Amino acid sequence: MINDLDGVRAVVTGGARGIGAEMAKGLAAAGARVLVADLNEEAARAMAAAIGGETIACRVDVRERSSVRAMIETAAARFGGVDAVFNNAGIAQVRPFLDITEEDWRTVMDVNGLGVLIGMQEAIRQMKRQGTGGSIVNTASIAGKQGYEPLAHYSASKFAVVALTQAAARAFGKDAIRVNAICPGVVATDMWKLIDQGFRDNGLSSSENEAFDGFAAGAVLGRASRPDDMAGVACFLAGKGSAFMTGQTLLVDGGMVFD
Repeated sequence: MINDLDGVRAVVTGGARGIGAEMAKGLAAAGARVLVADLNEEAARAMAAAIGGETIACRVDVRERSSVRAMIETAAARFGGVDAVFNNAGIAQVRPFLDITEEDWRTVMDVNGLGVLIGMQEAIRQMKRQGTGGSIVNTASIAGKQGYEPLAHYSASKFAVVALTQAAARAFGKDAIRVNAICPGVVATDMWKLIDQGFRDNGLSSSENEAFDGFAAGAVLGRASRPDDMAGVACFLAGKGSAFMTGQTLLVDGGMVFD
């Protein structure tokens, strides 16, 4: 089977909950050995235990190179190498455009932009040392395809993820390292609960789930996304079925944005 991941050694950041957790579950179910990495180490260990098998966990702060390097080294030491790295950790923040501060910008960009850059760099260095290539998958967003005003700096950070994905794909194809991105839409996660609250806090909506439901209504498949909607695509991008694909951003949003 093209999505058989038996023997694949994978790392998932932001893997303790939401999209990352479902990616980790899906990868493990397909046969991969998975390191669940998260800023919340206790939650990462709990998720790894729930997945079972050879799944392991560690703490990572994607903003800190030493932390990301230690994560990659942990996976390589335990599994004998690294074949797939999912730079999934991210944050969101709602601010009206004119209210975005320098601190807001740095907070969001440090995690979503710099964190992906560092994750890619450390993954690529490990894959180049191995000499066997690999797959890097970055979590972008429909906000990396279209800018949304109350999420302008978040949108900018996800546009950055798309740019980094394309640049790395061009740079490291010669090393058989593939770099792609997934662009989720409106996904029922804790992050969207915070976004929904942010809309209310800024007077942009008046009731719980109003923003979530309003955005989700744009999906032509008729529902909001669930975190597990990303699992199959994650397995595809880690496996042989996507062996000739690189530099692509796959919209997995139920038809909210057509590219």
